[in-house]
Amino acid sequence: MSTLMWITVGSLAAWVWLLLGQGFFWRTDVRLPSRTPPDDWPSVAIVVPARDEAEVLPSSLPSLLAQDYPGRAEIFLVDDGSTDGTGALARSLADGRGGPPLTVDSPGEPPPGWTGKLWAVRHGMALARARTDAEYLLLTDADIAHEPDSLRELVAAARSGGLDLVSQMARLRVASFWERLVVPAFVYFFAQLYPFRWINRPAARTAAAAGGCVLLRREAAERAQIPDSIRQAVIDDVSLARAVKRSGGRIWLGLAERVDSVRPYPGLAPLWRMVSRSAYAQLRHNPLLLAGTVAGMAVIYLAPPAAVLTGALTGHTVTLTAGAAAWAVMTGTYVPMLRYYRQSPALAPLLPFTGLLYLLMTVDSAVQHYRGRGAAWKGRTYARPEAMP
Repeated sequence: MSTLMWITVGSLAAWVWLLLGQGFFWRTDVRLPSRTPPDDWPSVAIVVPARDEAEVLPSSLPSLLAQDYPGRAEIFLVDDGSTDGTGALARSLADGRGGPPLTVDSPGEPPPGWTGKLWAVRHGMALARARTDAEYLLLTDADIAHEPDSLRELVAAARSGGLDLVSQMARLRVASFWERLVVPAFVYFFAQLYPFRWINRPAARTAAAAGGCVLLRREAAERAQIPDSIRQAVIDDVSLARAVKRSGGRIWLGLAERVDSVRPYPGLAPLWRMVSRSAYAQLRHNPLLLAGTVAGMAVIYLAPPAAVLTGALTGHTVTLTAGAAAWAVMTGTYVPMLRYYRQSPALAPLLPFTGLLYLLMTVDSAVQHYRGRGAAWKGRTYARPEAMP
């Protein structure tokens, strides 16, 4: 009993620290900073890497074609070896429509040492350089839908704040039971690992972006050698932000209000794949970091409910009280994210169960890596990155 009691007290101390000392990660009020429309709207090249995206493209690409942007914008959709007619569908969706002109092209298979997405981004950026004088690049995924003023707001924020990178965490779809249980927690855990307030401080080392929506100044991309300097990255958005910040760029990340993912995750299996494909890469394929992460998640997320149950059954008041307090703080920090996703706060006490799912996904990610199936996505499997020169 004493061992569980001390573990639970440690869990409570950890939650007090997370509540007050981890950049207030649980708050959801980090939105696009104040912005003033520029006198002259810069040219923007929109680069969309797409691989087998025919299912979602009709819901996302028209939103880019409908951008109400005062300056010049051009879309470059890079068909990354699709087998479902993604490229032809993109052309048909743009046929006869107004809005930014669309170019659809394919770079062929990525050479060794490149991930497919970053090879596609490289090709799109090269097309943009050859055909436009764009000052900014909007890197957006094929499953992301933008409200008509999205690009205008991003550019105004970048210009007003002197920012080299402005990224918004797109609001993911939450419709099915498993989406309600897993998706808000995905963003909650991401913010816990990369507190937005720390990211947005120029002097802080913390850096991250959300790959679905990244507005990047072209000069900053060239200075940071994007994407060549991160060509092997599986978690490419975090790597991109780190490269930009290391090279002296100013970055900003926050939650989106008018940018949404339209990709459905109707069951647990696709959500499991989404998390597990990169979880072990996040731990740098290090078994010691994996062990520490599993132990840490068990103490922080699983110990409180275990203590409440054990304390209630045995009458051990200290264990029960510490467990209930830790669980209450955990629940309270999760409520703002549920509200952001327009979900009932009644789901908040279930966070320990969701934490257990993420723990198992992380372990599965390591197992798949050692079986040679790590970082698998849409028919490609990426080995552990080699040291960059």
